[in-house]
This record gives sequence, structure tokens and C-alpha cells, in this order.
Amino acid sequence: MPAPSDTHLDPELLAEQGHLDRARTELAAMRERTLAVDVQGSDPIAAEHLARTLWQRARSLEDDPATALFFGRIDLDAEHDGERWYVGRRHVTDDAGDPLVIDWRAPVSTAFYRASRTEPMGVTLRRRFGLDRGRITALEDEHLTDRTEQQASSQILAREIERPRVGPMRDIVATIQPEQDLLVRVDDSTTVCIQGAPGTGKTAVGLHRAAWLLYAYRDRLTRQGVLVIGPNASFLEHIGAVLPALGEVQVRHTTIEGLVGEGVRIRATDPPGRATLKGDARLADVLRRAVRATVQDPDEPLVVPRGARRWRIPAYEVREILDELRTRDVRHDAARQMLPQRLAHAVLVQMEAAGDSPDDRVQDAVARSTPVTRYADAVWPRLDPAAVLHRLWSDPAALESAADGILAPAEQADLVWDQAPRTPGSARWTLADAVLLDELADLLTRTPSLGHVMLDEAQDLSPMQLRAVGRRCSTGAATVLGDIAQGTTPWATGSWAESLRHLGKPDGEVTELHRGFRVPAAVIEYAARLLPVMAPGLAAPQSVRDNVGELDIVAVQADSLWTETADRVAGLARRPGSVGVVVPDAGVTAASAALTDAGIEHGTLGADHGDVEHQVHVVPATVAKGLEFDRVVVVEPAAIADAEPDERTGLRRLYVVLTRAVSGLSVIHARPLPGPLTAPTPLD
Repeated sequence: MPAPSDTHLDPELLAEQGHLDRARTELAAMRERTLAVDVQGSDPIAAEHLARTLWQRARSLEDDPATALFFGRIDLDAEHDGERWYVGRRHVTDDAGDPLVIDWRAPVSTAFYRASRTEPMGVTLRRRFGLDRGRITALEDEHLTDRTEQQASSQILAREIERPRVGPMRDIVATIQPEQDLLVRVDDSTTVCIQGAPGTGKTAVGLHRAAWLLYAYRDRLTRQGVLVIGPNASFLEHIGAVLPALGEVQVRHTTIEGLVGEGVRIRATDPPGRATLKGDARLADVLRRAVRATVQDPDEPLVVPRGARRWRIPAYEVREILDELRTRDVRHDAARQMLPQRLAHAVLVQMEAAGDSPDDRVQDAVARSTPVTRYADAVWPRLDPAAVLHRLWSDPAALESAADGILAPAEQADLVWDQAPRTPGSARWTLADAVLLDELADLLTRTPSLGHVMLDEAQDLSPMQLRAVGRRCSTGAATVLGDIAQGTTPWATGSWAESLRHLGKPDGEVTELHRGFRVPAAVIEYAARLLPVMAPGLAAPQSVRDNVGELDIVAVQADSLWTETADRVAGLARRPGSVGVVVPDAGVTAASAALTDAGIEHGTLGADHGDVEHQVHVVPATVAKGLEFDRVVVVEPAAIADAEPDERTGLRRLYVVLTRAVSGLSVIHARPLPGPLTAPTPLD
């Protein structure tokens, strides 16, 4: 493969820049035409819907002069009419409707990502563009049908992957690899679970799959909705710019807390053992029993006065009606709404037997009558999720009745409050409680399903949390992303098959990304020393980058830990790109103070907030998952590991923080390093 051309006098480069300039002009014209449309609907609601659609269309056509509209080109052979296509982030046409740029999601773009010398897919030439601030600075050609051309790794591709970053995560449309593209373009009916070690691009693949699905199945998914679920607010802010950059502005982002916590004040934290128990899938059976137990078989008949007569439905006949409703696959509230009509129908049967000719209006009147509604409320009561859970955690007898044969007595005792709050409104609910309240709400009224859900860091979700996510995609598919080796909760999964079963997607396809594009070899091989202890059997990802990256292990005295950290950060900040200072959660204040004293401007990330505009960030270890920085400084690895409840979880947390670097990793420690990190690697 020839070296990239980077001279501004190159006529080929000038011609390509001219095409880019023309595409940019036409994109602006497309947006102007959209904004100029006169909104006229058949009624105010239709007009409002059309106006919103046009506004979203105009927003998707906004140009960013700092980026290029296309990043690649493919020339096809004569069998494909010798066509030439420029591949970019969105479709751009001229005023005659002819395409100047095709969307990377269009079927013809598949060849740009997957064509090879062994399977050229009709492509004679693939061209990549080197870009700088929206201008084309280099060309790199690959002639797929020329057997004499020497193959070499793409320098432009490598530069794009390693390009310094400050701010939120970027899209990877210019660097998608063939195995990633295969996963991006899986159809909308298939749930895909992607196991991927740090740096394999699983999060980017998931986001780009969401964008591709919205392109390929826009009508249905726009109507039903697409949801991205991440581990915390910092992560969501980190990835939040990817889909808008690809023209998709309607996708909602949330965390598990945001998913289940609407209307619930989470004011307490369970100890790990109790949180694990509350997240156990057996709790679904306990809650189902608790709801069913509220339906009472009557001892007294239903008596309905109507006119001069009193109609009497025996208790045994009411019990038959209740049994029939219990066997139907309907929620508690739906069955409760059916019951008055069932009781009224039984009354009408008696009326007809007595010679009357009642019609549907009579049945409706009987169903709405006070005797029937009172009777129905008594046997099939109205429930509130908080009241049901409050009773279980307050009343050992009620919990025992619902959990008998499901939970051991000791487990039941652990769930009961030591001092019960007087009312559900005064309860100090935990996140695990909020998930159970969400389960109860679904037992009462079916949770609406979305068209597609992308779930990241899925290995950390409990079975009950997975059920909560699964309810949101019960009629749609999901993209499940994670790495079992990065599981840092006591209930972290050890099997994707098990996670998919709790999600309600047992037939989901599990695949693995092996090649690491983001984390350099020096960093991943150092972190991989932990794998044999924390995740036996999992192989380390193979970094495919030519640049092995930088790794520095620095031992310091305890009294100079933070000043040495600040000195190291100051040096790194003089280079282009972002710097993440990952510290034990208890060290955030000290780290921030040291950077401030050294005059280093920085931001601080937290589980409940993000801050992506600084070059330097202080990152609590528990917030680091899913983030990436050009260079990372990890302070006191032993303290990070010791902060977790057990050795396995501690080493997994450490594995996460050690693999956030795209270019270089510095480890600063005063305490001895955890034992596995002192083992030799092939780089030693």
C-alpha cells in the first residue's frame, strides 16, 4: 500500500477537497430547503407533528466544520457499472438528487468496511482520507484487485485511532473493522450480546448498531423508541455525543437508577449481602406470590338489588370466576378491571333464566353498581407497589407467607426491617428496593416495551435489574455489551447465557470481540497479569496497534504521593490529549487539592454527574468503567483493590482502571502493588 499523500499541491488531493467543499455546500442547501418548508397540517396536532419532524430533520443536517462529511471512497468494477461512492456520516445529495456522499449505514457502504483482497465485493479501490479540522490532508489507496501491491497496515487508520481526544467519546465510523461491522448490521429482531475486553470497541459497536437500526428500521423504531442504558451519568455524558454526531437526536440515555427510580426516593444503601439477595431472581417469585395473596376467595355471596328483586351470586360461583381470572395471562390491574363485568355477567345469566331479556347496557349498569364494585374491591383490591413492599419488609409473617419454600428463614430475616417506617412514603428505599418496586409495578400493569434497548456494562447487573431492562424490550431486541472480567459488583454475572435468560432473551446471540484497537499492548499486557486470579479462563485481548504505548510504574514515599502525582500530571498535560487521574474514591478530595495547588485546571467526575470539557479529570475508581483517556495516571492500586468487599471484586475494579488508557499508563504507588501485578509479562 503506498504511503499517504500529504502535500497540498497534490492534484488528486485538491480534487478530493473540491468534492468535499461541494458536498458541504449542498448539505447547507439541504438544510435550508428543510427550514423553508411551510408547515401546513390538516389539524393543529398534525401541524405540530410535522413541525417537529422538520425540526429534527434540520437538526440532523447541521454541519460541523471541524469534521469532514466523508472519510472514505470506494470505486467499483465494471460489473457494478464502475460506480464511485464517497462514504460519510450522513447522506448528501445535489439539487438534482444525485448522491455526493452516501451514509455509512447504507447497504452499499458495507463494502467499504468488509471488502478484502480475498473477497473484494466488487471494489477495485478503497481510499481513506486523512483529515485535520475539516480539511483533507492525506490520501491512502488500497487496490483490492492488484495482487502485486504490497499489503501494509493503514497509517491513516492508526492515526485516527490514536488521535488525541478531549471531551466526549467520538464516533468510529471511519475506523469500523470488518468484525465490528458484522455486529453493527445485525437485523432488528436479533438480540446480540457482545463480550469484549477493554479496547475492543464494544461500546462504540453498540452505539453504531443503534444508529444503523434507526436508519434501516426508522419508521418502527422512531415510533417505539430506542434507549441506551449505561452505568452512571459520567459514562452517559462521555458517550452522549456519538449518536447526535451521526444524525440521531431522538435516542434517550439513562442509568439503571433512572430507569427504575422514577417516583422513588432512593435514600439508603443496602450492605452487599442484602443487595445481592434483593437482586436474586427468586425475589420475582416472592413478589408474584405477595400480589396474588391479596386476592381473597369470598365466604359471602354477592347480592345485587335491582328494581324489586335481589340477585344472589353464590360464593362458590364467585370463586370460579376468580380462578378463571387467575389463570389468564393478564396483570393484576387488568384482571381487576375485568372482574366487575364477570360478576355482572353472572347476574345477567340469572336474569335471563328468570325470563328477563337484559342487554349490554344492563350488564354495564350492573358492573358499575355500588354493590358490585364494592364486592370486587374487597376480593380483588387495588394495590400500590410501595405498600406491597412496605408490608413485606415490615411484617415477618407476610414475608414468610410469600417466601415460604423460596427463601430460607435466615434470608427472610435479613430482608425484614429492624425498625419499620410507619408508612411507605417515609421508607428509606434503596436502589435494590427500587428495582423490586419496578417489578411490582409490572405485576400490576404491564410495562410498555421499546423498539430497541442497548445495555452497556451488563455484567454488573443483578438478575432483578436485568428483568427490569428486559421489560423495556419485551417486544423488541436488545444489544447487550460487557466484559465478564470487568464485573465489579458482588452479583456480577459469570455467564452471558444466564444474563440473557434473566433479560428474557435466552435465544440471544453471544459473540466476542478479540482484537484490541484502543488499549496499547504495554497497557493491556500489564493489566492482564490480574486475569488468572480474578477471571480464570479468560484470555487477554490482543492489541493490534503497531504503537505498543507507554507504561511507567513509579514507587514513591507515602508523604509525597499526591505531590508526585501532580508533577506527573503536569508533565502529561503539556502534551495533546486528555488525562485521567484515577484514584481510590476516598482520595478524590486529596487528588483535586494537589492538582489545584500545582495550578492544574481540572474537572472531577462522579457517579451522578459528568464533566467532559476539561483536559484533566480526577476520576473515582468506581466511576472509571466505560471511560477512556489518552493518558491515565492510576494512584495507589492497592487502595483501589482494598476498597471492594472481596479480593476478586477488588482485582476486577483494578483491571478496569488500568485499562482506560489509549496511549499511555502511569502507575504511582506508595503501598506495595497487589501481588499479581508484580508477575512478569512478555514485555518485561
